Amino acid sequence: MAHVGVLALQGDFAEHVKLLETMGVQAVEVRLPEDLHRIQALIIPGGESTTIIRLMDAFQLTKEIKGLVKDGMPTWGTCAGMIVLAKKLTEDRPKPLGLINIHVHRNAYGRQVDSFEVDVPVPVLGEDPYHAVFIRAPAIEKIGPEVKPLAYLGQHKVIAAQERNVLVTSFHPELTQDPRFHSYFLSMASES
Repeated sequence: MAHVGVLALQGDFAEHVKLLETMGVQAVEVRLPEDLHRIQALIIPGGESTTIIRLMDAFQLTKEIKGLVKDGMPTWGTCAGMIVLAKKLTEDRPKPLGLINIHVHRNAYGRQVDSFEVDVPVPVLGEDPYHAVFIRAPAIEKIGPEVKPLAYLGQHKVIAAQERNVLVTSFHPELTQDPRFHSYFLSMASES
């Protein structure tokens, strides 16, 4: 089983680590460039995207993460992590890493008080709907031609997508007891 890194600079990284460990996966909290040499896959958690990107720059992680992802390391961004990985944002800050060809609108579903939960179909996870938790969630406004939508909110809003080795979700799978999205990501890691 691959060692899975969770970027542990800010946000809800502890919830990802806990869920991975309940699945029997060795989770590595990534704070410094040398931590990246111990992992085969990386999760960028929810939190505050501007802060995450500033801290990645401050701890000299940005260039190394971009290189590893471009070289094929499976990487998953949840909520703010999706903003970090996007190609373009509707807002002028922060500057995303440009690792998945999506255009994202930050806080598209409203503020903290507008958070919500909903069951959505996710065919790659099986027939049972997935309980998605949205907290100050971003929205995918556009996807590139090689980006595969995995789940929709309603008919047209893409809320989960994948382009090669990069997976993104608008919502927080780590805040549920359902490990199916983490299992899907682990299957990406085992194939790489």
